[in-house]
Amino acid sequence: MAGEPPVLLGLRDAAMAESGPVGPLPAWATNKLGGTADWVPAVRAGPPRCAGCGSALLLLVQVYCPLERGPAHRALHVFACTAPRCWGAARSWKVLRSQYSPAQDKQSRDVSVKQKQESNFAAKDWCEDADDWGACDGAKPPACASLELLGLKEAVSSEVECASQLQQLQLSEPADGPARQDTHPAASEEMVMAVADSAPVFQPFYINVVDEEDYMGLHDTDHADKLLKEYQQRECVDLEQMMSESFAGEDGNEKYEKSEVKSWDHTFHKFMKRISMCPEQILRYSWDGQPLFITCPPANLDQGIPACSNCGSSRVFEFQLMPTLVSMLQSDSDLSVEFGTVIVYTCERSCWPTNHQTPLEEFIFVQEDPDQRLFK
Repeated sequence: MAGEPPVLLGLRDAAMAESGPVGPLPAWATNKLGGTADWVPAVRAGPPRCAGCGSALLLLVQVYCPLERGPAHRALHVFACTAPRCWGAARSWKVLRSQYSPAQDKQSRDVSVKQKQESNFAAKDWCEDADDWGACDGAKPPACASLELLGLKEAVSSEVECASQLQQLQLSEPADGPARQDTHPAASEEMVMAVADSAPVFQPFYINVVDEEDYMGLHDTDHADKLLKEYQQRECVDLEQMMSESFAGEDGNEKYEKSEVKSWDHTFHKFMKRISMCPEQILRYSWDGQPLFITCPPANLDQGIPACSNCGSSRVFEFQLMPTLVSMLQSDSDLSVEFGTVIVYTCERSCWPTNHQTPLEEFIFVQEDPDQRLFK
């Protein structure tokens, strides 16, 4: 693991109150599973609909993940369809990215305020005390998400207070600037936003963040592997060969199945061995790191990950949802979602069009639970 980006794990924590998160952090800066999406200031959207059956998608997780070199605030929301026939279909999932930079908003606001002053409007119409916007100058972004995962520090800066004031304000387009006119659709053209009122949701829980390194050595799977090898040597048997021979046959199809089973078994074993250090993990975060596949992925997966639809840059792995999350999704309506792992890839530049007010869609790769595949 030397040289790899750090891996941070998300664990389910306490249940959230119906009124939302309690504490100094705004709702949009809270990591959670379930509930409804809390968008960063200046971004608004309803829950997307399933492209397969048309049902409204439910929020699975909200991940607050500012990047060191990126905007001050950044969040990702993963939605899924609860219809069983849609579980394994990528089109029935959505991952939406939203961003917010107080510095950019202040610049836009300064231009708008100047325009209003020239038109005999008072600057105080924008905020009860216009001088308060100065608190946003020079604000530093939170630490890198891969080192802090996805959360603000306990001390809430004036930047966040300023952001809270912005939540209810409508942004205006600047008179001029280098950025082109924003013509991007909300996430994707096929997305149709649904009304969220009285819609069912999964019970919300906080997500606690830990470093995977803290669990290294607590569950020594190497010792178990060593005992297995000693047993095979002592008994003069090769368990892997015995398993493969059970699928052996005369024709090419059976030989292919033998190879496929062997590859599947190796990938699944690697997956289980890695997560056994912390079985309760519901999320793995490692920006620009490597995902952990539960079954062997397609050989051309890297070529199949589309470039960012906004800027054309490549996408990189950011985080994945783990199978433990399935049993933790609770609702009064007896809704559920089944999956093996769900892998999220995002724009490597984390681009964001100027004055954009709807989330951008990123790429999601869904692997089914291997047990489900066996019974189809």
